[in-house]
Amino acid sequence: MVRPGPRRWLLGPGARRAGPRAPAGRAHVRPAHRGGAAAAADRVGPGRTGPPGAVRRRHPGRRVAGRRVGARDPVRRPVRRAPRGRTVTARTTAALAEPAARAWRADPYADALRTGRGPLFLRRSDGWLLPLEVERWCAEADAADATVLARCEGPVLDIGCGPGRLVAALARLGHPALGVDVTPEAVARTVRTGGTALCRSVFEPLPGEGRWGTVLLIDGNIGIGGDPGALLRRAARLAAPGGTLLVEAVPVDVDERVEVHVEDGSGGRGAAFPWARLGTRALRSRAADAGWTRAVTWYAAGRAFVQLRR
Repeated sequence: MVRPGPRRWLLGPGARRAGPRAPAGRAHVRPAHRGGAAAAADRVGPGRTGPPGAVRRRHPGRRVAGRRVGARDPVRRPVRRAPRGRTVTARTTAALAEPAARAWRADPYADALRTGRGPLFLRRSDGWLLPLEVERWCAEADAADATVLARCEGPVLDIGCGPGRLVAALARLGHPALGVDVTPEAVARTVRTGGTALCRSVFEPLPGEGRWGTVLLIDGNIGIGGDPGALLRRAARLAAPGGTLLVEAVPVDVDERVEVHVEDGSGGRGAAFPWARLGTRALRSRAADAGWTRAVTWYAAGRAFVQLRR
């Protein structure tokens, strides 16, 4: 908007005139008033500590003979900051994290978390389907989960926390606990249930690295990134010396790395991403290679779990 008066001020980069616009014509700008390139102090960039001030035209005097005197400085549009890239520990970990992050943010999974119910599946390229237990994930921790919670020591990091039932249960038990998930809907639901969560990949920098008493990989999350060895090594860097890693395995003998996508059975489908499935035997072998030397296996409600220590 242009405020009338002896001096004209331009209020805001997108303001409109209060009245009808005049026909377009040639600008009357005196040669002495034509501005050159913007000075460094006028630009928005990494060195600037605050937002740019209001942009205005500065006129040396009143109208002359029915025409406006040219502006001393040209009006410049505000410069938009370039988005900052995410910092990751290495290119290899970023390559593991990003495809899965994009896929789990896709509509079928996000919609299921918002509603708290399925159906939802992982589909392999050969057509094989794995039903995902959305209702159980979104409910309170059950009896099988309680056997995991009883083994937690010290501060707990839940990798791939989903809707946060374990993080919330740990908080009620007085355990400091943090959930990590790449899906904003999962993080929001975790917070609503009383937990604390961070929207980030496990392969990105995390708080308290090397100081977590217990690290969790439950509900098949050993498959994150499609490379269990890399994930187990990452967990070893996150855990404190002598810390515990609690992993849920497939209750049958399996060791596979596959490409899957999430779908809802009604046409909704996410992007393909790498995934892995390990039984207890394969898990113990991969864990030993990653520096987890002590292992205990137990079963509850048809689910298989392995406790690992460094």
